[in-house]
Amino acid sequence: MVDVSAKPSTTRKAVAHAFVRMQPATVRKIRQLRNPKGNPLEIARIAGIAAAKRTSELIPLCHPLPLTHVDVAAKLCKNGIEITSSVATTGPTGVEMEALVSAAAAALTIYDMCKAIERGMEITELFLVEKTGGKSGTYRRPGIARVASRTTRGR
Repeated sequence: MVDVSAKPSTTRKAVAHAFVRMQPATVRKIRQLRNPKGNPLEIARIAGIAAAKRTSELIPLCHPLPLTHVDVAAKLCKNGIEITSSVATTGPTGVEMEALVSAAAAALTIYDMCKAIERGMEITELFLVEKTGGKSGTYRRPGIARVASRTTRGR
C-alpha cells in the first residue's frame, strides 16, 4: 500500500457511472413490478452502498476508508438502467475506487435480479464521472456532458 500517513485529511468526493443495457420488454416488466425476485432498483441501491463500504476487502492495496456518505441511484431508461454512485469521506486518500466498486456492484445486482427475465443484458459504461479533493484537485471526465446526454436520451 502507498503510505498516506503524511498526507492531510481533506474532504474527498467521487461519482461513478454504470449502465445495464437490456431489452425494452425487460424494462417494462421492471417498471410494472413484474420481476419474480422483487424490485431490482432498490436492491441494487443497497448492494452499491454495501460494496462501497467493503472496497478495501475486494481491491488489493486499497486503503480502508471511513466513508461519510454513499448514495446510489438507479434510474430506469428506455433500454436499461443507469446507475450513479456518489461517495464521500474526509481522509488522506480519495474515494474513486469506492464509487466505481459501488456502481459495478449495483450493476451486477441488477443483472442477478433480472436474469430470470433476460440473460442477454450487458453491463456497460462503467467509469469515473468526477472526483474532488486532495492534492490533485478536481477531475471531471472529458466529454461528460455528451456521455450524460447520450445515457439518458433515447434509453
